Amino acid sequence: MLRRMLLVTALALPLSAAGRILIVADEVPAMEILAAKIKAATGAESTIVVQTEIPADFASYPVLIVYVHKNIVEPAELKFIEFARQGGKLILLHHSISSGKRQNKQWFPFLGIELPTAPFEQGGYKYYEGIRLEVVNLAAGHPVTTNKVVYDRQVEFEGKSYPGFELDDTEVYLNHRHTTPKTQLLGLKFADAKTGKLFEQRTAGWFERAGKGSVFYFMAGHSKADFENPAYSQIVINATTYPGAPARSRRP
Repeated sequence: MLRRMLLVTALALPLSAAGRILIVADEVPAMEILAAKIKAATGAESTIVVQTEIPADFASYPVLIVYVHKNIVEPAELKFIEFARQGGKLILLHHSISSGKRQNKQWFPFLGIELPTAPFEQGGYKYYEGIRLEVVNLAAGHPVTTNKVVYDRQVEFEGKSYPGFELDDTEVYLNHRHTTPKTQLLGLKFADAKTGKLFEQRTAGWFERAGKGSVFYFMAGHSKADFENPAYSQIVINATTYPGAPARSRRP
């Protein structure tokens, strides 16, 4: 059985205690890095399992992190959705929203997401890997994007300057279409090396209400290196401790 129980003793963040965290992943090394950082920062225990080993009852886990690259099997899909609707905090990372999940009947409708199938030049979904990506903080003053987060640069985004950080040799997803209102947390800036075309999109991090609970999404996370970035890892840590479900708004 693929399982890692990580015991922790560190002090909690000044938001709220994350409690026990369940991480469902099919690429474990990256999540071991994240779990260790959560342990050091919050005092929360994390258990890492593959989706075929998820517990029957999620009641003891107030936070569920999903990091699934390949297909999400239907039993897991339904459990994830139920978890959020019943009051849990569901945190989705990177490829948990990607083209392979189009086959899931309820996943994208539940998340209020579409990945358009039109040609890319007409707004269709596309991904680039092995690229340099800049991530910007769109939610100045929000605890998820500011609590103990140290941004190492200012990034010009949509004609304004925002605090940001850079990820190298990573992957970006373009043209995620939101079909429900979301609180936008992070934006992305990426230049296609072949065409020189610049993309600036407000889709790199968001959250919204889901029934009695809430859903967070953070696009970065292509490899272990992304989670070793101190700014990005701290943002994910802050999401685990952020109290309550968010109010619906299109922009913070």
